[in-house]
Amino acid sequence: MDTSRYADLFLTESQEHLSAINHALLDLERAPDSSEPVNALFRAVHTMKGMSATMGYAAVAELAHELETLLDQLRQGIRIVTPDVIDALFTASDVLEVAVGLSVANRETEIDVAGPIDRLRALGATDGGTSSQAATKSAGASSGAVPALGEWSIPAPRGAGRLVRVRIAPDAPLRGVRAFMAVQTAQKMGTVTACVPSLDELKEDGFVADFAMRLVSTTAAAEIEKTLREMLDVEAVSVEEGEGTPVVTTIASPIADANAVNGGGNGAGSADGSAPGRSAQRNVRIDLRRLDNLMNLIGELVIARGRLFQLSTAIADAALDETVMQASRLISDLQDEIMTSRMVPVWQVFDRFPRLVRDAARTLGKQIEFTVEGKEIELDRSLLDEIGDPVVHLLRNAVDHGIESADVRTAAGKPPEGRLSLSALRDRSAIVIRVSDDGKGIDRDRVLAKAKEAGLVESARSELSDDELIKLISRPGFSTAERVTDISGRGVGIDAVQTRIRALGGSVEIRSLPKQGTTVTVRLPLTLAIVRALLARVGDELYALPMTHVNETVELKTAQLRRVKGREVVVLREEVLPLLRMRDLMGLPPTDSAKQQVIVIEMGDKHAGLIVDELAGQQEIVVKQFDGVRGGLALFSGATILGDGAPALILDVSSLL
Repeated sequence: MDTSRYADLFLTESQEHLSAINHALLDLERAPDSSEPVNALFRAVHTMKGMSATMGYAAVAELAHELETLLDQLRQGIRIVTPDVIDALFTASDVLEVAVGLSVANRETEIDVAGPIDRLRALGATDGGTSSQAATKSAGASSGAVPALGEWSIPAPRGAGRLVRVRIAPDAPLRGVRAFMAVQTAQKMGTVTACVPSLDELKEDGFVADFAMRLVSTTAAAEIEKTLREMLDVEAVSVEEGEGTPVVTTIASPIADANAVNGGGNGAGSADGSAPGRSAQRNVRIDLRRLDNLMNLIGELVIARGRLFQLSTAIADAALDETVMQASRLISDLQDEIMTSRMVPVWQVFDRFPRLVRDAARTLGKQIEFTVEGKEIELDRSLLDEIGDPVVHLLRNAVDHGIESADVRTAAGKPPEGRLSLSALRDRSAIVIRVSDDGKGIDRDRVLAKAKEAGLVESARSELSDDELIKLISRPGFSTAERVTDISGRGVGIDAVQTRIRALGGSVEIRSLPKQGTTVTVRLPLTLAIVRALLARVGDELYALPMTHVNETVELKTAQLRRVKGREVVVLREEVLPLLRMRDLMGLPPTDSAKQQVIVIEMGDKHAGLIVDELAGQQEIVVKQFDGVRGGLALFSGATILGDGAPALILDVSSLL
């Protein structure tokens, strides 16, 4: 069987199971006496064993088999959960993840699973010498000795087609997988209408020596027997004529059937392994490149729609206007559907962070309680792929620099276990990600001293504002750490976060209180592809301002202008807003126009007024990224093409505020 076409699907499924394994291990470490984490681990590992054996990935299957052996001993109470067992399971899961990646990349010669396997076998050794594999078989199979060669222990199933009996060698490894592969091979020669034991029982090694199935096929009996006999560890095959009442058993792809063990074996299915009454899942896996191509095409449609609007307005034909409006509605609906299909929950990235925090805390000898909130919040796939590294930097900094060791916390009157939280929430058309800890906070005096030493601030300065603090700790190479560790200390953490988030059109805020902790807030747009923007004219150029940052617009009146501490401000409904003149930012001469407009922009809790010459309306724009020009202004996050084909730069509000 050619399994290469299933490699990508195997990788995707394996990553999901590896994530489940890591979460179950973390639960088991917190509650060693709980049986549910052990059962979850066993299900995930057993599924991976079946999938990898079906794919022919021997190293992955062997390591998963030894993991399953130890986990089965934990399930049966033969062995208890100890720190050594937990460490061995974590190590084996890490090696399993590496082995999966190398197997899919056809680099199996680089896989080394000998060390973890030896450690698992040493931990799983018992006085009686009984392996958990034998215990599993005895629990799932019928009692009794293995029948002699030539005898069959399974009664013939009812169903249409020939009766096919298969015996698997008693000393064969992964006997359940071998039996399952035999059913798959038979399915390629016809239709398997019944199987005893059921598919779920076969995959669970739930048979003594042989199994039987009904096969409807036009292939000659001799050819069926020859094909099955050639399979690895098949000891005997018998093909007989005969029919009965049809009993349909659904056989799917190797990966899908191997994965079904997670939901099987609970007695909910029918005797033949099917699940009556259960509706088929209406999901399909799509290559991300196809979604990206669809997004690019809808972006071009949006640009073309803008052009159509301009042309129809100039022609002033009622029928044309109606047609353009209908096309516009259809394009909007298509755009919404495509953008919705690109939205994925943040848990797909957040799920790997509990393990990261756990490993970092153990490395530093700290006790940390880590919580994650808002996993269901959805974000555009392109953004989701980009936020992983910034969040990793924030979490590692919090573990290393923020949260104190247990003895220091106890001396300060705090609980020995530090608290670290990661949360996501929606704020209008933006997503907010927060990393909070209850540690010692940022040492402003230490930051100030380091800044003075580097000549970044005047020697007479005695304190720093929050904005100045962010600017300093965000400088490349700036670090107050006394030593460099494997976790942090090289001065790249906050700098990397700021650079990445700014490039995504977002912002970073830091709030820190001495001895109480630090909260870092990252604000991001939901999508980078198509956004609604306000168009503003300055001189002969049009600029786009994302509506997510626009609070309101007002006409500038001279009577509203004031100066506070040498800075121009505007008084708007008794609120004082600092002013920014777009002409000054662009290096253009002032204008004597009496009808300038003020755009009130906001980001988080920061507000300001941006003065432009005039407003040109709102429009949905397609964001096009571009590389910054050396020595150019850092005011723009991208560009767009307007309906008339003219380009317009998109203002980066975070740089203005």
